[in-house]
This record gives sequence, C-alpha cells and structure tokens, in this order.
Amino acid sequence: MATNDSVLLAASEMSATNITEPPMASLTFTEQLATLPALLWDNKDYFLLEGRIIFTALACIYIGSHAALRRPPSANPPKKSKKGEEQRDRDQEREDQPVQGMLPSDAILFPIMAAIVLVGLYYLIKWLEDPDILNKFLRVYFMTMSLASMGKLFADSLHFLTGFIFPTVWRARDGKLYHVNYPGVGQWTTAGDNEEKLWDVKKKTPFPGRWSELNLSDSKNNLLWDVRHLLVEEWTVRLSIHGIVHEKVKVKFNDIFGAVLAIVANIIYYKTESTILSNIMGYAFSYAGIILMSPTTFATGTAVLFGLFFYDIYMVFFTPYMVTVATQLDVPIKIVFEGGPGKASMLGLGDIVLPGIFVGLCLRFDHYMYYHRQRKLVPVELKTSDESSGQLVTNTQTQRMVIKPDYVNPQGQWGDRFWSTKLGKMLSPDATPALKASAFPKPYFHAAIIGYFLAMIVTLAMLIVYRHAQPALLYLVPGVVSAVWITGAVRREIRDMWTYTEDGQLDTADTIVEVDGNGNIIDVVRNDEKKGTDETKGSEDSKDTKEPKTEIKDNALEDDSLTKQDSSQANGDDKKASEAKSALEREAKSYPVFLFSIEAPVSRRLSSVS
Repeated sequence: MATNDSVLLAASEMSATNITEPPMASLTFTEQLATLPALLWDNKDYFLLEGRIIFTALACIYIGSHAALRRPPSANPPKKSKKGEEQRDRDQEREDQPVQGMLPSDAILFPIMAAIVLVGLYYLIKWLEDPDILNKFLRVYFMTMSLASMGKLFADSLHFLTGFIFPTVWRARDGKLYHVNYPGVGQWTTAGDNEEKLWDVKKKTPFPGRWSELNLSDSKNNLLWDVRHLLVEEWTVRLSIHGIVHEKVKVKFNDIFGAVLAIVANIIYYKTESTILSNIMGYAFSYAGIILMSPTTFATGTAVLFGLFFYDIYMVFFTPYMVTVATQLDVPIKIVFEGGPGKASMLGLGDIVLPGIFVGLCLRFDHYMYYHRQRKLVPVELKTSDESSGQLVTNTQTQRMVIKPDYVNPQGQWGDRFWSTKLGKMLSPDATPALKASAFPKPYFHAAIIGYFLAMIVTLAMLIVYRHAQPALLYLVPGVVSAVWITGAVRREIRDMWTYTEDGQLDTADTIVEVDGNGNIIDVVRNDEKKGTDETKGSEDSKDTKEPKTEIKDNALEDDSLTKQDSSQANGDDKKASEAKSALEREAKSYPVFLFSIEAPVSRRLSSVS
C-alpha cells in the first residue's frame, strides 16, 4: 500500500547495478556518506528521473489540498446573494460539504487491513505463477473504480483553464480593474471610490487584456459570450428509473466533458495498457483521495501515519511482500517514470495519499486560524434566576459572545489572480474579496510541504547508499509530522492544534465565553444556538395559537371579495381549465420508465432579457 520502490528497474527485475559507484559493502556508514556527493554527480540522469517523481507527488498534494478547502467552523456561512445570483449560492453550498473523517481506531485498522490485502495479493501471485491473469482482472476493477476520480481530475483541470481564458476580473496596464459583466455583454470599471459602473464600449469581447478590444463582428462577439455562458453556467442532468432512481444533478459543462474524457481514457488504457494513462489514473486516485479523506484531528492523523510508518518498515525490510507486489502488478497503484532503456522509477500511491491527507488537514487548519483571528467578542448580559432563598432573585452578569466573520469562498481564483494581480503582489492579491481570502497565511501547510520535500530527498539518498528499495513512509512520516508539530510549538498554537477537529463540534453559533484580563478566551460558558432556535420556535408557536382566529376574521372579507372578482375571470377560462385537466389526466396515465437527459442553460441573450 504505502511503498516507495524508487529504484532502477532492469528488464525483468529490480536492481541497482546501473548506478556507477565503487563497491560499498565493506565501507562504514560514514565512508558511504563521504562518497555520496561524487555518487550523486555520476548519476545525475537518474536523479533527474527521481526529480520528476518528487515534482509529481508535490503537485498532486498541493492541488489536492487546495481542492479540499471547505468553509471552516470559525466562519459563518456566507450571506445569501441578491436575486439573480442563485448560482453562486449553489456553488458555495456544494463546496461547503464536509470531507470523510477518520477515527482514532483507524490507526490500528489501517495497517491491519493493508497487511491483509498485501499478503493476499502476494500469495495469489505465487499461486497463479503468471501475474498477467491477475493484472487483467485488476485493470478492469481499477478502470471501473477510477471513472469518478478521473472525471473529477479532468473537470477541475478544465475549470482551471476556463478561469484563465474567461476570468471575471482583470487589471489593465494603467491600473484600472475591469469586471467582465455576466450575463451581459460588456466590461465595466469604477473611478476612484465611486462604486458606479463605468462601461467601456471598446471592450466588446469576454476576453481580458488586449484581446478585450478585438475587432470582431457582432455575431462572433455574441458567439464568444454564449460560449462563456455555457462554460460558466450550470447544466442539469436528470436520471429517472421507475421505482429505483430519480435524480436531478446540477453540473457544469466541464464536469460533463470531464466524465466523457474519463470514459475515453479508460477505453484507451484497456486497449493499449499505456504507462502514461496508468499514471494519470493513479494520479486521479491520489487527487480524489486527498479531497475526500480527512484525519479529522491532528492527533488522529499523527497516529494513523505512525501506524503505517511501522507497517511500511516491516513490509519492505523484513518481508518480500511489498517489493514483489509493487513490481509484479502492472496496475495503477503506483506512478512510474521511465528514464531510458532498463531504467525506471516508481512511487506507490500510498506515499502520496497518506501524507497528502495530513498536509490537506494543515491547509484547512490554516484556513480555520485565518477566520479564527478575525472573530469579535461582543459584550452581552446574561440573566439568571435564583430561588434557593425562597424568593425570586435575578442576577445580571456581563459576558462575551463570539461573533464569527462571514465566509468567502477562495476556490477557483487562479485565473483572476493571474490577470488582476501584479507580479510583485502575486502572493497577496486584493482585487476582489475572494482573491484576498484566497491569500490567507499558510504556515502549517508550507511547513508540511517542506517536510515532505526534504523527506523525499533523504529517501533518494538512502536508496543510493543502500541500493535497496526504501519504505518512503520511514522518512515521510517523521518529516511531515515533526515539521507541523514543531511549527505549532514555535507559534505557541499547540492547544489550537490539539482542539481542532473537523467532526462538526466547532461549528457553533452564539457562543458565550469567559475571558481573562488580556481578552483571551479561557472557557466556554454556554452555546445558545440550540436554545435560541427552540425559543424562537416556541414564540412562533405561541403566537400562532393565540391569534389564528383573529387572522382568519381579518382576512375573511378580503378573501371573499377577491373570490368574487376572480369568479368572472374563472368563468372566462373554463375552456383552458378543461384543456389543462385533460392534459393532467393524460399524464396520470403515463410515467417515465427510463429517462436520461442533459439540459443546457438558457441562452445568454434570453437570460439577460429575463
């Protein structure tokens, strides 16, 4: 499961004989380290190959961690948009879905389950004697299981490209910030502190920069705006099977096209067994795993990683299981790069996913702390009643209520950042609230990434020194975990790290807290979220029970007059009502046994008119 077989592969078996080095069996460890610089230079081509492995792993963890960002519990849900911006609300609600959390028991179950699968595959290979039979079966299995993950990877890649081609904002050379109007057909800017929109009649296309003033015909301009509309707006996919399924899903064109590309890629992989497609499939598995899985807490994540840390060491150094399975199975459970005749390097997907979910947790913790530092403590008065003395005594005490900031979705801002931010401020964009929110400080994420990179370098060094397959988690787990916990100790945020959880316990509202003289929270007094809901509900119920008759009496005459006015119109519409009734009767006699449809959004021109 978690292995790093980053060694040179001969034609039929794994070996390191192509490394040009003197015999090192009789050298001490210190002497072996002394010869390491010369050895690295002599094998620079090999390390270029390993550099591709490291870059691929880091890129997957980086983009997967950012794709796994959700609304942190330290922020309030975003406010509802104005009329006509329902699409953005749906996007925010969809991005706010929680990730799958782990339990502390997984620290024990993961190594046990991984060992069972690994040993089973090893003895199955030995029993079959020919791994091709097992490879064919596993290829079909992984092809089926990879459709969703490949579709997600392709769709997000297309969203990334769409953001660069059709950004929502861009900055001109004179410093003006232009907004690409949607669903209209123009671009506007503002002058100084004036929020009034100033339309630029020269910029007729939906493109940024110099391409915004392309001299095109009206029909071509309308076509470009319609293409942008179809790529940005949501499509509707319906699937209905009588008595089994009735689903309606909102997606975008890139999601649909990504799913089609995933199907085509799987068919080609089945026919050709391409190494490139196998790598893409493995990359998609890793990407989806980082997005969907969460260690829930830093303590659970640390325990799970160290459980697999000992599992990986034992399986690589003391058993033939890991190396045999990794080299005999030609399925997308690893990423393989070839560097010439008889040379190849591979990295198990577990060495990407397992540290990756911990790195993703670090990024979400950074996100949580960013909003946590923006909270406000508002003084409130709490009234308590005491009847112990036989008399009702009301005590008033001033406490503090935590007011959380509103959440701003930072995802999907790569294109806007590129077009609206100068090179010197690329790390701190401020053109829009979303861009500003996307540049939140990431100390724990950066520490984890650096720890992963250095651990991979150490893995390669040990691989050269010992000429034996190295368990990557032997170096990755201490490198990543120690870097994160040391960062917390230096920043004096160990307590925040220990109490942080993604199981929903921190996602509360109207929290009453007790603070010390320095304004630091020392205890939670009460959470009024549930109580306030119950009180509101109770007050509404009491109001409804007290005044229903009055409301009926007040509205009776008005309803009667409206009924009389509408009766004349109803008599004139008898024919239409009869036709509608007949249509309903026809529909009642039939129902969709099977229905699958893909509905495109309304044309941009029609939507702008409406």
